[in-house]
Amino acid sequence: MKNLFRNFYLLLAISTLAFTACKDDTDPTATINPAETLMDYLVETDMDLNHVLKNSDGQKFVMAAPADGNLSSKYIIDIRSAEAFNSGHIANAVNVPDFKNILTEAAKADQPILVVCYTGQTACYATSLLRLYGYHDAQALKWGMSGWNEATAGPWDNAIGDISEGHNNWSFNAAEPALGVFEAPQFISTALEGEAILKERVEYIVAQGFKGVEATDVLESPSTYFINNYFNTTDYSAFGHVDGAYRMNPLLVSPGSTEEAAVTNIDPSKKVVTYCYTGQTSAVITAYLRVLGYDAYSLKFGMNKLFNSSAAWTANQWRGDSSPKNLPLEQ
Repeated sequence: MKNLFRNFYLLLAISTLAFTACKDDTDPTATINPAETLMDYLVETDMDLNHVLKNSDGQKFVMAAPADGNLSSKYIIDIRSAEAFNSGHIANAVNVPDFKNILTEAAKADQPILVVCYTGQTACYATSLLRLYGYHDAQALKWGMSGWNEATAGPWDNAIGDISEGHNNWSFNAAEPALGVFEAPQFISTALEGEAILKERVEYIVAQGFKGVEATDVLESPSTYFINNYFNTTDYSAFGHVDGAYRMNPLLVSPGSTEEAAVTNIDPSKKVVTYCYTGQTSAVITAYLRVLGYDAYSLKFGMNKLFNSSAAWTANQWRGDSSPKNLPLEQ
């Protein structure tokens, strides 16, 4: 796998030269792939995936509920249904039940944005898109309202499971499959410059809403997908993984070392599924990949759905090290 990474830039340079040599610059129908223009722009403006996961100030995309429940410094956008919101919400939160309206509401914010949902997954997806849109200090509430109060913990309590235990498509093989190198995905854009392409793509992905996939579907038919297990090396074998899953962590548009995977190691012809421990980091990655043009999905509830009772947990295990607080709810 390391040799593939060492050869990545050479292969990319060769393919770029071949494309340039074959392209007739006088042909008015000849076009440049907007995905490539967008990728270049994201790298140039310091918005590679690592700086969406953690911004230039070192602020992560997610924040835990404060011990005292005081979120007065945040503009809180609660994207749950009106019914759930009215049953109990954080003080001063604004309810935006239709995901496609998050950018409209974000424009009204006079403080850093905090997005809240049921489990943290859709909120993290929204946060990724908001950061790409220019709200670089936007965050999601970790675990969503499930982590806020026992009365709202149901969505996580009802989701955890051990569906991978003993499954034929679950592997403890420490050897990671070798990555290939692929062309960038293709999409249509009315814009020509990177900044405008990014704006158009974020708006388009917001309009589509959250994109997730059920863990059971992936586990039953892993060959249907290009699967990224977003674990560290130790956890890849300690927890086990979906058979054939790649381990692409870190994952960047422009890798700086042989230890980092590039988005061009992802096969754009397949449905791309990323899974992590909670479905929250994978949601950020999925939104980012969809903006780039990949048909990407986040595996819902991550390892907590696949193998919550595993002995390998050190952090982020629901009802293990992570349980709901008892913070105030307004109605």
